[in-house]
Amino acid sequence: MEFIADILLAAGALGAGFYCFVLSRRLSRFTDLENGVGGAVALLSAQVDDLTRTLDAAQTTAGESSNKLESLSKRAEESAKRLELMLASMHDLPADEAPAKQAVGGGEPMFFRHPGASR
Repeated sequence: MEFIADILLAAGALGAGFYCFVLSRRLSRFTDLENGVGGAVALLSAQVDDLTRTLDAAQTTAGESSNKLESLSKRAEESAKRLELMLASMHDLPADEAPAKQAVGGGEPMFFRHPGASR
């Protein structure tokens, strides 16, 4: 009986050893950096790094564009204020006075051809 127990114990140890060998081979293929999940993880890590750099560049560009847009908006508001002030000052002028050119010589210039002029 003891001999049968030893044979079963040895068979169990050999089975466990074979199972560990198969598991080791599967695990090494699983973590292979070229084909397995390890490769996929390495590829995704590189893509995350690229996306992080791209995102940082986009945020920097957006910040610069925002600053430029803010300065242009301020300039536009200042120009609008000046135009409103100019328009308000134009309302103070009398409306019935004609400009000097129209009062003296008429509206538009007229061109005449002289009969004796040559080309």
